[in-house]
Amino acid sequence: MILGLDISTSCTGVTILDYTGTVVLNTCWKFKEDDSFDKLDAAKKYIRELKNKYPITEIYIEESLQAFRPGFSSAKTILSLAKFNGILSWMLWEEFNIKPNYIGSTSARKLCGIKVIKGSPAKQQVMDWMLANQSWFVVENKKNSDNIKDHFYDMADSFVIARAGYLISKK
Repeated sequence: MILGLDISTSCTGVTILDYTGTVVLNTCWKFKEDDSFDKLDAAKKYIRELKNKYPITEIYIEESLQAFRPGFSSAKTILSLAKFNGILSWMLWEEFNIKPNYIGSTSARKLCGIKVIKGSPAKQQVMDWMLANQSWFVVENKKNSDNIKDHFYDMADSFVIARAGYLISKK
């Protein structure tokens, strides 16, 4: 089975696909803890639950941002995410004895046939693609709003990473 992750310090999207590309799990790990070590401790528990339930053989992780862009994440945020991503990657390797593969979000979207138009947020375009092409993917709106709850974007991104990993493994 293929595990795809969109790692973040607040919410990590998680998707597992079987060898036919069928979704076995699409969820997220929400980290409510304030301290990074407490978040990592919670992540370790989530990873162990996956290990006990699913025979994972491949792991794909969205590459963390590698450059600072004005108006987006600060250098501090990028470093924090990269550190969290690295530690979680090591935890996965330690638990599953599988070296994770890293895929850039642009490459993953391209492999899945998602054409992102510049000038419009990529996350929203991925969500639109998911809702139009993945009938199993059902979202909920925020209370008293037409906006989709934030964690569904992480779940969508983890599916794109898992699907790209599946397509790579089929080659």
